Amino acid sequence: MDDHQPQILNPKMELSVGDRVRWGKNVTFGPSCRRVTIGFGAFVGNDLYIDVEDLHIGDYFTIHHGSVIHGKQSVIGHNNWIGHYTILDSLGGLLQLGNNVGVGAHSQLWSHIQFGDRLAGCRWYDMGRLIVGDDVWFVGHSIVGPITAESRSMLMVGGVAVTDMQENHIYAGSPARDVTEKMGTQFKETTPEERQETFSQYLQEYERAGNDVTFIKTVDGI
Repeated sequence: MDDHQPQILNPKMELSVGDRVRWGKNVTFGPSCRRVTIGFGAFVGNDLYIDVEDLHIGDYFTIHHGSVIHGKQSVIGHNNWIGHYTILDSLGGLLQLGNNVGVGAHSQLWSHIQFGDRLAGCRWYDMGRLIVGDDVWFVGHSIVGPITAESRSMLMVGGVAVTDMQENHIYAGSPARDVTEKMGTQFKETTPEERQETFSQYLQEYERAGNDVTFIKTVDGI
């Protein structure tokens, strides 16, 4: 992907960008943007529309083509991956994603629910917050309401989450239900020794593929 420069519709917007950020084509920052920070090593795909008053994005962020980020305040951690044609909404007030969050293609993360006339008695109105912990995975084609998704929770493909998701539990369906008893958890418990052995195997595979690993610091003979 060639490196391009984004279009900024608010001339007073404060934009702070880290090193090695790659811009796709047709990236637009809308008129509501006031403060935007993007960390080191981000990949910002083609045809993106970003219109958030206050947006903070950490290092190694990836967002693929055709996605939208809009709202009031969005705080996104490090090493997050956002798939194609995804909506990240903070019009309810706050969208907060932890570190290592995966959001599959064609997903929608909403901090608000609003449409029907409340004067006529419509009950479906919520201006809230969507809080997502570390290592959460919305597999794809996911729809998430203004909930709290605790760390390591997971929503299977096509799931619609309208209630909170517990830590390291798996959810599926519409509306999403807890299926951890049937499917197990997203993460299993591992010892430091097991992690060390796994890392050693990955490092050997990476080196056999022709990559230089001399820059990697190792301990205890790994």
